[in-house]
Amino acid sequence: MTKLWTTRDEPAPEQLRDIAAALERGEVLLLPTDTIYGLHAAATDERAVARIAAVKGRDEGKPFVVIGESAGQLESIGVRFDVSVRQALDALWPAPLTAILPLVAPIAASRGALTAAVRVPDLPWLRRLLHETGPLASTSANRSGEPPVSSPADLAPELQERIDGIVDSGPLSGEPSAIVDFTGAEPRLVREASVFFTQEVWKRLWKTL
Repeated sequence: MTKLWTTRDEPAPEQLRDIAAALERGEVLLLPTDTIYGLHAAATDERAVARIAAVKGRDEGKPFVVIGESAGQLESIGVRFDVSVRQALDALWPAPLTAILPLVAPIAASRGALTAAVRVPDLPWLRRLLHETGPLASTSANRSGEPPVSSPADLAPELQERIDGIVDSGPLSGEPSAIVDFTGAEPRLVREASVFFTQEVWKRLWKTL
């Protein structure tokens, strides 16, 4: 049976401990972020990543986004930051910005790739959770071609039956994050966010890179 944690602004301390323990056991949970709801599991746990891939129906080998408490925590699992890129991201994170960066070696969530799409979410309680669990693999909870999930009520019934738990913080009004690829000679915008935030990203990048 899918477990449900209902919260207001953020989980209570005992809820947070319970959620962290579930993720550490390799479970797949629907969590709110600073943008939309997504499916999450431990990013460096092969079995947990295999489970989230099976739940999502992910194409074989397609990597997952990885969210972390901080750039330092992401670095600890092998994400590589050039000095200038680290300075730029430290000035922007936490934020709805996903950065594609090289890895020292593949991790479970990268599914064989030597790059990872990573971000630090702008949601304090989620970063506290990440402090306890380590980085998490993250993927949208919508079926292909359907809108992002902004509330647990929008989750497809067949997905709800296949996951282990849901953290319900009510409806979200966020949009998917901007994505910038830092693996080439110059940063490349892969997906825009809001116009204002996209402009802020480029302004910060041009100041530091």
